[in-house]
Amino acid sequence: MHVYHTASRARQRGLSFIGVIFIGLIAVAAFAIGGQSIPIFLEYQAIQKAATKAAREGATVPDVRALFDKAAQIDDISSIQGKDLEVTKRGDKVVVSFKYSREIALAGPAYLVYRFEESTK
Repeated sequence: MHVYHTASRARQRGLSFIGVIFIGLIAVAAFAIGGQSIPIFLEYQAIQKAATKAAREGATVPDVRALFDKAAQIDDISSIQGKDLEVTKRGDKVVVSFKYSREIALAGPAYLVYRFEESTK
């Protein structure tokens, strides 16, 4: 008489094929959105730098806007222009404020919107 032992299957661990596909799709989407977001944030930093320089060097509103537009041409800033800046004075210091938004189309009617608002100090 033979005694047959039924080996209980150990529960398998790991990702199924569907799981790998799902994680792959998420990774591709993250890289796609990140790839489109990096230039937006680089432009935002260039806008901050141009606004700070214009506030430091400009004495009048037209001066500040002209200085910003020159910097915008050099740094290839397209989201905002000198005419969009709000230029005020606090004491003897020129303060430049700006506000704008950028969109990234995701799929169909879905968009990722970045809203930027900053003021020089």
